[in-house]
Amino acid sequence: MKKNDSFEKAHINKEILMKDEQTNAWYYEDHITAIVKRAEKEGAFENLSGYGKPLKLDENLVYNPLKQLHKTMKDNNILPNWIRLGKEIDQLLADLETYESEYNIRKTVESINKKVTEHNFSCPPSAQRRKVILETYLKP
Repeated sequence: MKKNDSFEKAHINKEILMKDEQTNAWYYEDHITAIVKRAEKEGAFENLSGYGKPLKLDENLVYNPLKQLHKTMKDNNILPNWIRLGKEIDQLLADLETYESEYNIRKTVESINKKVTEHNFSCPPSAQRRKVILETYLKP
């Protein structure tokens, strides 16, 4: 047995070297790729029709990628993070008006201000919000 043959057998067992069946050449393949390819050969990905759904694309907007992105997101009910945060902030502000307990007011204002900070980091400058001032909601 040649020294090269023992090297190849040792690495084949570890799934580091793979042999290309068409060219009969050896190449490196990482473990994750090997697992995915093995699962693919075994048919693990054949019946995935129930997972996810295809995006609805408008062929007329292919020339403008930004408009295509916005339309695709809208058609597939995908909100940017800053819009989702804005809706959460609005809901918390509405809830804040109903609270009488100082503890609830303090915790809600703290939560709102954290969301406002996150919102302001991800939104356009014109859509930024101001933090809530605790004293305006505390009753004297």
